[in-house]
Amino acid sequence: MMRLKKVILCLLLPFLILGCSPSKNRLTDWLKGNGKLKVLSTTSQVGDLVTTIGGDRVDNWVLIQGELDPHSYEIVKGDLEKLDRADVIIYNGLGLEHGASLSSILESSPKSMALGGEISSSHPNEILMRGQVIDPHIWMDISLWKEGIAPIIKALSVADPEGAESYAQRGRELAEQMEVAHLEVLSLMQNIPSDKRYLVTSHDAFHYFAKKYLADPGQENWENRVAAPEGLAPEGQLSPRDIEKIIQYLRVTNISVLFPESNVSRDSIRKIAIAGKELGHDVHICTTPLYGDTMGELSYLEMMKHNAATIANHLCNTQ
Repeated sequence: MMRLKKVILCLLLPFLILGCSPSKNRLTDWLKGNGKLKVLSTTSQVGDLVTTIGGDRVDNWVLIQGELDPHSYEIVKGDLEKLDRADVIIYNGLGLEHGASLSSILESSPKSMALGGEISSSHPNEILMRGQVIDPHIWMDISLWKEGIAPIIKALSVADPEGAESYAQRGRELAEQMEVAHLEVLSLMQNIPSDKRYLVTSHDAFHYFAKKYLADPGQENWENRVAAPEGLAPEGQLSPRDIEKIIQYLRVTNISVLFPESNVSRDSIRKIAIAGKELGHDVHICTTPLYGDTMGELSYLEMMKHNAATIANHLCNTQ
């Protein structure tokens, strides 16, 4: 009988641990009232800014966590409670969170602020287009993402006037840190020889990065610095024409490394690598993924530095 109880306990233990996971406990605490301003951020990139600026006065929760794709995210069980509980909702906007069930709530809620929309209003010439569609990946340019600090300070201060001075001070400190990181990434990328400063990633998340960090100063055709087999929202469907275009790009730029992204299937770049070798252009897939739409366990600035170091290491060490 004792042996049977031990066996049952061993079988149930993983579920007991999962039921008491830190993440679940953290969400339970966030849903409770604790005197702090409750903020719901849709992505980790937004959430990192909110948490840093908010400090101890803000209790922030990220809606789209882990390696989930923000482009296609739809409302799941429990999300409506989070959206209702939040005092302030901050999302990226610019079409990033375009899942129908989520986007309709974000765009209609009086508690919501589209950070990308605020940045676009103040810096319209910095917003990129892919055909007729806005590129929402503005966080890939640290200097542009820094412009989101002021709107966040304003949104938090309106909801919590007593914390306005604290938010402003923390925002100034964050702006200084981001400026330093921006210059570090710029220096690292510009130290790569210009003829090697070309990038192929899983999907079109790196155009802001290419314009700011990969292009030569004053270069007008900076778009040629980056290519991807999939569009702004990764779909995992490649045509022979898509593969042919990327292989041609690899040949013209004379680069031989493909960079996967942490939350995007590697099937597309595997197909490109195989087809490239069959056509006589030997390419390999970088073993360290880049972070585009997600950040893993990293902070925002750690993510950007990780991407820059990974790109520099592999482009400088390949022919």
